[in-house]
Amino acid sequence: MSPSCAVKPAKPTSARGGGLALARRGLRRISGPLWRLVYGFYERQLEQQVRARPMPGHIGIILDGNRRHARESGLSDPEAIYRLGAAKLDDILAWSAELGVRMVTLWVFSPDNLRRPEMEVGGIFGAVEAKMRALAADPHIQRRGVHIAAMGRRDLLPPALLEAIDAAEAATRGNDQITVTLAIGYGGREEIADAMRAFLADCAARGLSTAEAALQVTPEAIRQHLYLAGLPDPDLIIRTSGEVRLSGFMLWQSVHSELYFCDVNWPVMRRIDYLRAIRAFQRRDRRFGG
Repeated sequence: MSPSCAVKPAKPTSARGGGLALARRGLRRISGPLWRLVYGFYERQLEQQVRARPMPGHIGIILDGNRRHARESGLSDPEAIYRLGAAKLDDILAWSAELGVRMVTLWVFSPDNLRRPEMEVGGIFGAVEAKMRALAADPHIQRRGVHIAAMGRRDLLPPALLEAIDAAEAATRGNDQITVTLAIGYGGREEIADAMRAFLADCAARGLSTAEAALQVTPEAIRQHLYLAGLPDPDLIIRTSGEVRLSGFMLWQSVHSELYFCDVNWPVMRRIDYLRAIRAFQRRDRRFGG
């Protein structure tokens, strides 16, 4: 079975690699019902392996590949493209709740994305707004105990989207089983710059001189002024679509995160892709810089 989501392997150059390619082509010829049987068996085996080990407490996901998927599917309407990506959030919530993952942070929109065509930016904002309004009224969200939060520069977002985010946060404020954070209008450099501004403003409010403020600069002091200071660092960060970089996602918090890059585009990420990412995390020897 050809993994579409995995840590980047070297291309096979041996006879064994050629044999794997032949086996994969053979699997593709299996009829639909038999393929579903094989696929279901594989997913169950994978889930058993994952459930046998500790889960990551906090997973960050860089949602990449919306436009690639649109090109492959012949979609051109910007909001329709990003509504597909927004719909994938339902799957992530369900999978995370089933597995006992307590926190998920999704990078939805960065300040750099504002450079994209106006219609595309509007499509992203429209899709996220619609999704936030749907989540605020979704009874499944309450039953699963989902708490929705957001972080990023609010001044970059249109009023209607801010209103929808506020409504979703308010509707789920009392829930505590799983926290889903939207990083929207978010950039890692911007977060650190904003944290330093907030830190200096706090020092000024306490009447400290520049020299005195400088003596108080510590990693913990900066951390206390991040967008969501109480949010634990992500154990695992997943990026979809085949790009192998963080692009500024949670720069401060990702120092000890395990990274996983996969080829599948975000709108068509499957449960087995999520399980594979978690399994890869569980197989790592985490030394936290040691």
